[in-house]
Amino acid sequence: MPTVSANDLLALAPVALLALGGIALLLTEVFLTTGRRGYQAGLTVAFAVAAGAAALAAGNLGPVFRGQATADGFAAFVTVTVCGGLALAAMVGASWLGARDAERGEFYALALFATAGMSLLAMATDLLVAFIAIEVMSLSIYALAAFMRRGRKPAEAAFKYFILGAFSSALLLYGTSLVYGATGTGGRPGSTLLADVARGAGSPLLVAGLALILAGLAFKVGAVPFHVWTPDVYEGAPTPVTAFMAAGVKAAAFALLARVMMATYAGTAGSADGFFLQLIGTLALLTMLVGNLFAVPQRSVKRMLAYSSIAHAGYLLLAVLAAGQPALRADALSGLLFYLASYTVAAIGAFAVLGAVEDRGTGPGAEPPGACDVDRLAGLSRRRPLLAFAMAVFMLSLAGVPPTAGFVAKLLVFKSAIAAGSWALAVAGILTSALGAYYYLRVVVFMYMRPAAEGEPEGIFSPLLSVALLIAVVAVVVLGIGPEPLSGFARAAAAMVR
Repeated sequence: MPTVSANDLLALAPVALLALGGIALLLTEVFLTTGRRGYQAGLTVAFAVAAGAAALAAGNLGPVFRGQATADGFAAFVTVTVCGGLALAAMVGASWLGARDAERGEFYALALFATAGMSLLAMATDLLVAFIAIEVMSLSIYALAAFMRRGRKPAEAAFKYFILGAFSSALLLYGTSLVYGATGTGGRPGSTLLADVARGAGSPLLVAGLALILAGLAFKVGAVPFHVWTPDVYEGAPTPVTAFMAAGVKAAAFALLARVMMATYAGTAGSADGFFLQLIGTLALLTMLVGNLFAVPQRSVKRMLAYSSIAHAGYLLLAVLAAGQPALRADALSGLLFYLASYTVAAIGAFAVLGAVEDRGTGPGAEPPGACDVDRLAGLSRRRPLLAFAMAVFMLSLAGVPPTAGFVAKLLVFKSAIAAGSWALAVAGILTSALGAYYYLRVVVFMYMRPAAEGEPEGIFSPLLSVALLIAVVAVVVLGIGPEPLSGFARAAAAMVR
């Protein structure tokens, strides 16, 4: 009879805390008798911090629940990253929702449930557990995308995300079934454990199954050609949701993608040898090119950031590609982890600034805020100099300009790609990064060198938003000047992966 050990419970503590937080917020919403909901963001931050601390406390417990999950440094790093993103997004969301009289407990509850799915996904070493985690994460994000129900854009964004997300889930589940069939050889039953993938070496079923799983995960990270949902969903969803989605979903999905890649090339890959390395290399190249090229003509800053997130997925795929070579695994994974952390703070910070300046969309029949045109940022340095400075820091980091965290992150990823022999991809990454600098710096030019339009609103003023932006700015600058503490943590976490 299956038993649950103390290590199993300790490993699951971050997921349990996040789920408990979501339930607590739903219950408080039921019994709330006043319109005051300012405490809800604070509770969300508290549960996020507690879950991150629990992940660090779990340490390197190794396989739990009969190998269906693994509590290691890699999972802990990703959990801390997504919990940090949740805390920042909650602080940003409190200001954004409060200004629109739309603050409700279900918003924070859904964010906590989504983060619980992300945390479980980071630990998953069984494809069925990963599927469950993805569904928990995705269903919550679908609902958050439609949280501002007024108007056409939120409904359109949520509907597109739901339909295409369901399609990607079907690919993932069908791929899992093929892997199960491929590993059932020699009279042994099939398995969905990543550790048993090598059993199906040489089987066409295994190759087809892993290809479908890769396609399903490529949708989650926004890799080309599975990226078409990204601009519309990013633009139509509430800005705090877009920030959380851009950072958290990407981090959790890349964690699973890296584990699948490592399992595929753990030893004997059979007929899959080299196929998936070439496939991921092609995806990386297309994603970097399409993301950057389509971001250039965008005047909507949210759509520009959507396409740039696609480009960043391409850079992260370079690290996943290098992780396919066991000798380079530790360096590649540490670069991947550092990149995810630096991108999280910069992306959430950038969307926080947009949320502070975009139209509130209030009033009878008003549409909720959608695209924030770059013209709205014109003259921001004169109207709100600190906000403009924060946005400039985030743009420079996303562009990979020193001395910011984004520069160090790209350096680590390109270094791992070169070590893996992918010189052409590394050069393509550097050139597309230079192209990306154009549309990032254009935002800075508008803020500092263009006059503001007459009657431009000042936007949101909030102490909580200011704290979130301060944390993000300090993190971006400190990690750019002195990256060693975090990069050391990332190397230690990557070394624990088996």
